[in-house]
Amino acid sequence: MSKAYLFHNPRCSKSRQALEILKKTKEKFEVILYLDEGLDEILLKNIIDMLGITPRELLRKGEDAYRENNLKDLSINDKSLIKLMIEYPKLIERPIFVKDDRAIIGRPPENVLKIV
Repeated sequence: MSKAYLFHNPRCSKSRQALEILKKTKEKFEVILYLDEGLDEILLKNIIDMLGITPRELLRKGEDAYRENNLKDLSINDKSLIKLMIEYPKLIERPIFVKDDRAIIGRPPENVLKIV
């Protein structure tokens, strides 16, 4: 049986929409409230690898933590960006749906269906 997870922020409309879309499928998945539970470095690196993007591409540029930590500075390396995303999980784009060894960002929310 496959393992599936939705990294979810209930305050985000796109995340709520992705959750509703997944509930309508027969897919069994676990909801991870990553803002409450946090993420560790290894898990976040694995998700980034599954997404096939760089850590910088996973950043939410509109968040206060982005400005406060001057993350527009392109000299900040990937390891530092990951550490900042762990410290400030609101920086992570959401929602993220993970199934087995695949992941997708639910923007638009219907994207989650691509790996169901």
